[in-house]
Amino acid sequence: MARRALRLASWTSMALAASGFYLYSNKYLDPNDFGAVRVGRAVATTAVISYDYLTSLRSVPYGSEEYLQLRSKVHLRSARRLCELCCANRGTFIKVGQHLGALDYLLPEEYTSTLKVLHSQAPQSSMQDVRQVIREDLGKEIHDLFVSFDDTPLGAASLAQVHKAVLRDGRTVAVKVQHPKVQAQSSKDILLMEVLVLAVKQLFPEFEFMWLVDEAKKNLPLELDFLNEGRNAEKVAQMLKHFDFLKVPRIYWDLSTKRVLLMEFVDGGQVNDRDYMERNKIDVNEISRNLGKMYSEMIFVNGFVHCDPHPGNVLVRKRPGTGEAEIILLDHGLYQVLTEEFRLDYCHLWQSLIWTDMKRVKKYSQRLGAGDLYPLFACMLTARSWDAVNRGIGQAPVTATEDSEIRNNAANYLPQISQLLSHVPRQMLLIFKTNDLLRGIEAALGTRASASSFLNMSRCCIRALAAFEIGIEIILKQTNKHEEKAVSGPT
Repeated sequence: MARRALRLASWTSMALAASGFYLYSNKYLDPNDFGAVRVGRAVATTAVISYDYLTSLRSVPYGSEEYLQLRSKVHLRSARRLCELCCANRGTFIKVGQHLGALDYLLPEEYTSTLKVLHSQAPQSSMQDVRQVIREDLGKEIHDLFVSFDDTPLGAASLAQVHKAVLRDGRTVAVKVQHPKVQAQSSKDILLMEVLVLAVKQLFPEFEFMWLVDEAKKNLPLELDFLNEGRNAEKVAQMLKHFDFLKVPRIYWDLSTKRVLLMEFVDGGQVNDRDYMERNKIDVNEISRNLGKMYSEMIFVNGFVHCDPHPGNVLVRKRPGTGEAEIILLDHGLYQVLTEEFRLDYCHLWQSLIWTDMKRVKKYSQRLGAGDLYPLFACMLTARSWDAVNRGIGQAPVTATEDSEIRNNAANYLPQISQLLSHVPRQMLLIFKTNDLLRGIEAALGTRASASSFLNMSRCCIRALAAFEIGIEIILKQTNKHEEKAVSGPT
């Protein structure tokens, strides 16, 4: 115990020293922007959380009822400290905290329930900051571009906030404006997180959280480029244009930059708001079914997946003119592009899960990096117990008892879960997050594990695999023709 405490102190000091040296020696990073307060706050929080885990559970028999109750209290204390850190350091910290809060069936409930508030508690930039970003990026003042511009944002997120405005030609638009300091701070924040994760790894070798830093390194630069977000929006709108129920707001490119994005303004209620749907006579089962169709198509057929479907990014409404229910998909900064090999293995795996073909479940789980932990992998993927997976995930809906069992297992098997997350393909990480967010919506609507959702998934899997096999067959026929022509020679 004393050795581990000494290692904690040593790594805390090393974290501060390494961060300071890197920033001092890197000409692209200004140490003054990094701030001793931000670094100190993050290091201190990590040290306090680590010390709490090291000391609080040492005198209680592992696995006992007392141990489980005490562990839950430590989880909750630590989650609250982490949430306070994210709110204080803002920007990248809130983004990473939101990501953790979305992993409902992969992390202890104390963490996910506590960190979920970060979706609604993101800080706002002042109007002075908003005016500055628009002036720098568009070269004009707000009053020169807009007839009206609401000072109070429609919503504020970790990286940006959105304001309603009216252009000079009368069009009502949503203006997404990046927080001014987040671009400069993001690379420094990721560095700090990397150092702290390495320190935690030394204290708790069984936990692997470097995947979280790797994901932030890869995805944050893309999310901070609003032109990339605009391109994603247009791509998914074209890709899913055959779905009449889907609305993707139009992008106005002439007034968009890397830090400012102008979109068509579309209003609606959040997808998890049953009261809104009942007031507006929108069928929750239809919405859930259409959401499943949309995401099955993205994942299994196209391999281009919107990976942030939290309720604030998915709205519903009655379409003006027709009165048909419509899903509005917002915030297109975070997409996962699946390789063909991964997409086809994933199709085979889900098809095997739906058909209860356990030999193929093992085969394709292992192809996706699960190794001997394939039963845990199948449970993580489906958010069902291993017993339910063996009986057939489409045979019966999730019960409250099973849901509670899955959530408890997230705490009991946290080392194994973190090990799995570090070994599966990187593409799998955002898919896990997307699946959990979609399950949260289904749970709020009371439509989780309906037969129609599995039917839609099965259809998409079959269509994707059939298209691949047809493509292979066409290629083989063309190859054979060329070979025959080469053998026969010129006529």
